[in-house]
Amino acid sequence: MRRPLFIGSEIYRGSTYGTWHPLRVPRVSTVMDLSRAMGWLPPEIYVPSPRVKPGALTHWHTPEYVAALHAAEAAQAVSEDVRARHALGTPSNPVFPEMYRRPATAAGGSLLAGELLADGGVVYHPAGGTHHGMPDRAGGFCYLNDPVLAILSLRRNGARRVAYVDIDAHHPDGVEVAFSEDTDVLMISVHEDGLWPRTGATGVRAAGSTVNVAVPRGLNDDEMALIRDEVILPRVESFAPDAVVLQCGADGVEEDPQAHLSLSNQAHWGVVRALMGLAPRLLVLGGGGYNPWSVGRLWTGVWGALNGFEVPDRLGSEAEEVLRALRFDGNRRGRNPPEHWFTTLADAPRCGPIRPALRAMVHAL
Repeated sequence: MRRPLFIGSEIYRGSTYGTWHPLRVPRVSTVMDLSRAMGWLPPEIYVPSPRVKPGALTHWHTPEYVAALHAAEAAQAVSEDVRARHALGTPSNPVFPEMYRRPATAAGGSLLAGELLADGGVVYHPAGGTHHGMPDRAGGFCYLNDPVLAILSLRRNGARRVAYVDIDAHHPDGVEVAFSEDTDVLMISVHEDGLWPRTGATGVRAAGSTVNVAVPRGLNDDEMALIRDEVILPRVESFAPDAVVLQCGADGVEEDPQAHLSLSNQAHWGVVRALMGLAPRLLVLGGGGYNPWSVGRLWTGVWGALNGFEVPDRLGSEAEEVLRALRFDGNRRGRNPPEHWFTTLADAPRCGPIRPALRAMVHAL
């Protein structure tokens, strides 16, 4: 079997949504640097992400929105009408120098992934996962919806049935809007109840093809394992997909400043490993995650899991230097990082009791 491919780009290294925004922190560049420092990312399996042309975005987004996004980057400003209609230039979706080029690069990577997986295989695209974008407006830091574009690309390239699994702390409202009436796309989302965008109430809809699991605050690794084993895996297996897309947002870990779940990175890696082999095509995307150490370590470990690499107990000096160079200014979680954030990828599992209400919810699905 061919080795997994890693889609990345240098655009993420210097691009930021602004000095105050949650996406001011480096994420994809950290994963690239850390994977290379560990010897996990040789040049032959690294694929530079193309920047998608505006016309290709209209497979999902409206031409008017794509034009407005492109124009906003060029002008570095938006009118009140554009702000109201397309949600550009808002606190969540600010104007910044690469506001078209950066999401267009992520979207280009997801479209390319569908092509690369035409004959099967595994692709990792950590810059992907912007699951809140709507056809005519931005939402939740997401200017474009690359998971939707990835699914459409997979289907154009031979995958008739696609299972989309999303373990980001936030509900993938844009993906549900795209495919809620399409029984050839199974969407399973595990997200924090009541967290923005406050959609995705627990339940099964659309003839079983939309499954939302809205979990309480404090979700631990044992509870995620229950959901994985009793909801995610049985439904994906029975669906018999031609492709699996996993959105592996890192904001469910305990150290993330935007959510309130209590997972370790081990919980995410367990989902990744469990989904491997359930379809001839596997695409893993990034997503949320706003603590640079948590995101870098977790997503690098995802790449390790996809390759079957063993996570070392202690990182080498080059990898350690990558982590020690990170900064998280303006957030209390960045003041005194624990030493293990610099020296290993793995956190201790955050085990705990499975709450009866959560167990009952899972069994009712």
